[in-house]
Amino acid sequence: MQERAFWVRPGQGEIRPVEVAEPAPGEVRVRSLRSGVSRGTETLVFRGAVPPDQHERMRAPHQDGDFPGPVKYGYLNVGVVEAGEPDLLGRTVFCLHPHQTAYVVPAADVTPVPDGVPADRAVLAGTVETAVNALWDASPALGDRIAVVGAGMVGCCVARLAAAIPGVKVELVDVDPTRAEVAAALGVAFAHPDEAEGHRDGVIHASATAAGLRRSLELLAPDGEVVDLSWYGDSPVALDLGGVFHSGRLRIRASQVGEVALARRHRRTRGERLALALELLRDPAYDALLTGASAFDELPALMADLAAGRPALCHTITYPEES
Repeated sequence: MQERAFWVRPGQGEIRPVEVAEPAPGEVRVRSLRSGVSRGTETLVFRGAVPPDQHERMRAPHQDGDFPGPVKYGYLNVGVVEAGEPDLLGRTVFCLHPHQTAYVVPAADVTPVPDGVPADRAVLAGTVETAVNALWDASPALGDRIAVVGAGMVGCCVARLAAAIPGVKVELVDVDPTRAEVAAALGVAFAHPDEAEGHRDGVIHASATAAGLRRSLELLAPDGEVVDLSWYGDSPVALDLGGVFHSGRLRIRASQVGEVALARRHRRTRGERLALALELLRDPAYDALLTGASAFDELPALMADLAAGRPALCHTITYPEES
């Protein structure tokens, strides 16, 4: 069967035909309903900003091609199983697959979407999974005061999850004042970085900027820790590690979704983590992160706009009923 897929090379995107075989035993063919653009990572890929020493580490599941491109990249897809394993036929599933009208993957690579979670919201599963992993890394405790710096997709998901912990006070911090409305929909406080409350028990950083990471350190109480979710691509990050960093015994650690957080690594699989993320998406508050939709054929122009700075949280892609 001939389908269509979105490919990028530095500064340019295009839709190409692709042959999709019939599923073999143990495989499924999925017809895409929606996909989501992971703006931070995908625009870095679009700009060709993946450092050479990270080309292998940053490969997405089911990626075709190699960095800097041409490459078929993406990992937020929701579709319907139309052929293959009988127990999955007709099920709406999530898969870490690039933008493509239909595709064949091992049945183990798809996760059923729970009843009551619409396809638009389900594309956030990979982002909520990242947020779950971050909180397993950060381990906020009852009554903690937490700042989340960076109100993008990941930061917003972290803030919503952290706010559900009893007694935890969450402040979402961003330079964009329009994110205050999103914070309100998520049930958390909002502040500009210059006005954010300090003396935080923990800070989770997701702005992907050096300024955001510096401000995260400034917001910590003594002996506090910044958990950094940002990927900076080939952009260098400069920090002042004198002064309060040393005297306050502060810490910075990375959290990355490629591995289950160490605190759960021997008790939770990646599949269990993703299934948990989908269950958490029963919460309609996450609809506040869906800030636009475009047809699949518009992806080349859309990705160029997003890479140029077009504001968006999760921009979803809609697919034709037939390719």
